[in-house]
Amino acid sequence: MDYEVQLMPHCLLLICLFFSPLVFAAGPIANAGDIRVDGDRLNKTMQHMRNFGENAAGGSDRVAYSEHNLAALGYLAHLMAESGLVTKIDVAGNLVGRREGQIDGLAPIVTGSHIDTVPNGGHYDGIVGVMSAVEVARSLRDAGMALDHPLEVIVWSNEEGGKNGSRSFTGAVADREMALPSLGAKTIGDGIAFLGGDPQQLATNIRQPGNIAGYIELHVEQGAMLDREGIAIGVVEGIVGIKRWYITITGFANHAGTTPMDQRQDALYPAALIIAEVRKIITDEPGRQVGTVGRLEIKPGAPNVIPGEVMFSLEIRDLDMGKVNRLFARISAVATAIAAANGTHISFNQYYESPAAPTDKRLMALVKQSADALGLSNLAMPSGAGHDAQSMKDIAPLGMIFVPSKDGISHAPGEFTSPQQITNGANVLLQTVVAMDRLLR
Repeated sequence: MDYEVQLMPHCLLLICLFFSPLVFAAGPIANAGDIRVDGDRLNKTMQHMRNFGENAAGGSDRVAYSEHNLAALGYLAHLMAESGLVTKIDVAGNLVGRREGQIDGLAPIVTGSHIDTVPNGGHYDGIVGVMSAVEVARSLRDAGMALDHPLEVIVWSNEEGGKNGSRSFTGAVADREMALPSLGAKTIGDGIAFLGGDPQQLATNIRQPGNIAGYIELHVEQGAMLDREGIAIGVVEGIVGIKRWYITITGFANHAGTTPMDQRQDALYPAALIIAEVRKIITDEPGRQVGTVGRLEIKPGAPNVIPGEVMFSLEIRDLDMGKVNRLFARISAVATAIAAANGTHISFNQYYESPAAPTDKRLMALVKQSADALGLSNLAMPSGAGHDAQSMKDIAPLGMIFVPSKDGISHAPGEFTSPQQITNGANVLLQTVVAMDRLLR
């Protein structure tokens, strides 16, 4: 695989920021010992990332494929080069930084996360994992420590809008997804091209089992468990599975003032009933499953016109994919009956699936050992949020590290993880990466 810097026409901003790193000198077998990340340096880079998309409300509008996203990738390419990594934008729009290992033929250890946010999102979700991964590479370089395995730091594209970047490694991105809207103004296909990728060549990104020695991702918890219990590190046991559908109800648009109530084919009324049923069905069954309707489009969308078409999203998450399928079957049966009873037509279009992903028990043990060695309290716990790490579950041993989220707030301007908590997580990541280098040889 060629890891020379590759610049695409839409990435002119990156030209002045991509540098050829110094060759990393061979050294002894890696043992992190007393090596620690530079917490001040790490948190300064965290603060600098706010420049790319911070809005007047204090949140971040660095949605995937935006100008802010592109500019932030330029900054990160510069940091990666300073950290001894050779950089490229791959065909899916991922920024990949790589440093070769001491032993030829070994698959890389991969770490990273994402920098795209939801609209008016926070400054920590994904960003903590990316900046910490870059800092780990920089700390290893500063210490003159080489790994036997190559090290890859990856900034995955469009995590918030469907994990297209990480899913490209498994061949799971369907051609039809390229025409779907992203969270910004572009389609996913146009967005990939904007970052410098090539949506027509996604198949070339596929990595087979064994192509990656191991994957480890640091992330904020996005829940309140660690913060509430005062625990420094979450040792992730697994990541919930996610399925998403678009549900469309078609009625008949007509004049709101002249059409009697009993003669209407109002698409919004059955949609409202179905949305209420989603909550009831999800909460009626015991367990940690969740269901969400987060997007609603009404056509024609005028106050004096009866809605003729309504489209809304449905997302269901659980560690048990069988339960996800069972709950959707119940919802779809009820929804079909409601639509028919109101003289409307309903259709279901599943457009996304991220299967549940258990983490590798060996990597869980390394994360715990690393936290223990650093004197950091830790807790084994599941992840209720989806992450790019899920995409790695069938091609590499998978591990995740959590740090606390203040009050469990995420995807909002109030999202916060303290500088010390970020430094703690980055040090656990550093120790774990070095331990993985020994374990996975």
